[in-house]
Amino acid sequence: MNTRPQTARSSKLRRLFASDERAGDRSELERGQLALTLVREFEAQGAGWFWRTDRDGQILYLSDKVAGVIAGGDAAGAPFSRLFHTDDDGQNKRTLAFHLSSRTAFADLSVRTPGPEEDRWWSISGRPLVDELGHFQGFVGHGSDLSEKRRSEAEITRLALYDGLTGLANRERMRVSLDQTLSAARTAYRANALMLLDLDRFKQVNDTLGHQTGDALLQQVGQRLMRCVGDTGLIGRLGGDEFQVLLSNEGSRDRVAEVAQAIINSLSQPYFISGSSISIGCSIGVAIAPEDGSDADTLTRNADLALYAAKADGRGVHRFYRPEMLADAQGRKRLEDDLRIALQHDQMHVCYQPVVSAETARIVGFEALVRWEHPKRGPVSPADFIPIAEECGLIEAIGERVLRAATRDAAGWPEDVRVAVNVSPIQFANPALPVLVANALASAGLAPSRLELEITESVFLTDSAQSDRMFAALKGLGVRLALDDFGTGYSSLGYLRSAPFDKIKVDQSFVRGAAMPGGRNAAIIQAIVTLATALGMETTAEGVEIQDEIELVRRLGCSHIQGYVYGRPMLGAQAAEALAANQGRASPVGHKVSRAPRSRMLRRARLDIRGDSLIVRIRNLSATGAMIDGADLSAHPAGTPVLIELVDDQMFAGHLRWAVDGRAGVQFADSFSLERLSVGAARPPAR
Repeated sequence: MNTRPQTARSSKLRRLFASDERAGDRSELERGQLALTLVREFEAQGAGWFWRTDRDGQILYLSDKVAGVIAGGDAAGAPFSRLFHTDDDGQNKRTLAFHLSSRTAFADLSVRTPGPEEDRWWSISGRPLVDELGHFQGFVGHGSDLSEKRRSEAEITRLALYDGLTGLANRERMRVSLDQTLSAARTAYRANALMLLDLDRFKQVNDTLGHQTGDALLQQVGQRLMRCVGDTGLIGRLGGDEFQVLLSNEGSRDRVAEVAQAIINSLSQPYFISGSSISIGCSIGVAIAPEDGSDADTLTRNADLALYAAKADGRGVHRFYRPEMLADAQGRKRLEDDLRIALQHDQMHVCYQPVVSAETARIVGFEALVRWEHPKRGPVSPADFIPIAEECGLIEAIGERVLRAATRDAAGWPEDVRVAVNVSPIQFANPALPVLVANALASAGLAPSRLELEITESVFLTDSAQSDRMFAALKGLGVRLALDDFGTGYSSLGYLRSAPFDKIKVDQSFVRGAAMPGGRNAAIIQAIVTLATALGMETTAEGVEIQDEIELVRRLGCSHIQGYVYGRPMLGAQAAEALAANQGRASPVGHKVSRAPRSRMLRRARLDIRGDSLIVRIRNLSATGAMIDGADLSAHPAGTPVLIELVDDQMFAGHLRWAVDGRAGVQFADSFSLERLSVGAARPPAR
């Protein structure tokens, strides 16, 4: 064993500090000077420092680097306990003042400096000094700087509890705060409100302008939320574009509604980022504890259900949780489970609605529509199960079945008859769609030009380059493309300029009521047709139900007509029969003349006609007229002026249209708003 290094070190120490006969010639003064030199070197180069007080607690010595920080360089004579005070983090059971007064030793006590250096933290240790007689002489000790360590710990804590992008609380902190708030509320019987926020159209910003712009937008959203909520609540970002607001001790629905609306208004104002003006929206779901849930999981679930309802109601609104929302959610879950079973047991089938040439009235195609016959519920509306299929990932399986069935059935129709199949945005985003379409066409033996894929405007919310590639791939197969529900989504002329559509389908919301006088729908249809014609596209008017609408859309230039006026969706065999009958011509059915929507009722009203004042009953009412009974008006010719009381003590002018067997029709001189009935009701119903 080599002991020479240890022996050398020991010899060196003995030479420096030992007081044996070999070092006896070194005076006490020299040893003191050497020790002072070593101490000063340690203080200058290391993180440690030394201190000493007298018996009254006043500083006799404090390392220069610490004295310069906390006392301007001169700490001599200052009370040690005033320069440092104990950290109040709850971990120190005994304070610095306690140890100094009780004259007990202490180690690694965390202290900080008062005043402008509040962010400086120190760890100090000390012990009492006594003389040969045991008399207390003061304290001596050492310390080290904890500031950097404290800042690192604070940063770690911040990263653990705060969102790095917005500076708001993160999901973990929101959960802890919610648990603590609800726990305290159970004993104090206080109400608390929880809001869940979701940004509308944020994904479009991310996809079109990039994630850097999206991050900058989220930061501005966080700032606006802090201005709206202020100190009244805790704001957190749960991830993505989801935010949460906890309003403690707030149970007033009116005040919560004011905060929610203020948030919606603020977040809906334009944002200006990198030279771009960006507009988004916000939907909010609200749950209030304890009535909507006394624990975090229940309250969060119910706020989420309210948020779902806000989105379903058109977005840009806030909704409070209601118990029926849970029942609806459970119903959607049951419907989702049944939908999976329906796919496994082939409970779905395809029906076909005729698409008729406006010029010849011949059936030139059919739109394939999926139908579900539930074994217990009966027919389930596509409006109910299609959104659920999109949410739970079943829409692609359904879409493939419809595509294969439609191409197979269409292969048996005349060669000039096409079939249209809807493509959901989820299907459109799948790069495998062209392969699926090609395979379905090949399996059915159907010419690609006889297949028309109907695509909604929502596909343009995804990456434009990806959309362009998909359009090119589909057109490369030779299929036709139709823009469905035009005018109801994020319409842009840029879409029509870049996307290779063969047809525009005019949404039924513009067709309904277009034949009524005084409306603007006809002008909108005319504009769409003019645009499509200029771009070399066909147009289909959807939702045509009244026979006089046929002539209208034909006159406006629509090339095709689709709707109940030419038949409801039918099975494949019935479609084949319709093509074989009457040389494939379609015959209109249903009402011949459009009329304003009517509200059925039974209410009493006064009618003045040629100086006579009569009490009649209103049977139904529309914006343009009413059907009445209770008085024989057959003696008065059509066109006779009348005054009728539609709202209490308010008479409205009109004229008699007809009168037969105690009933009569009255046409108003000016359009009447049915909303006025809720403002001033007429007399009670006749008995």
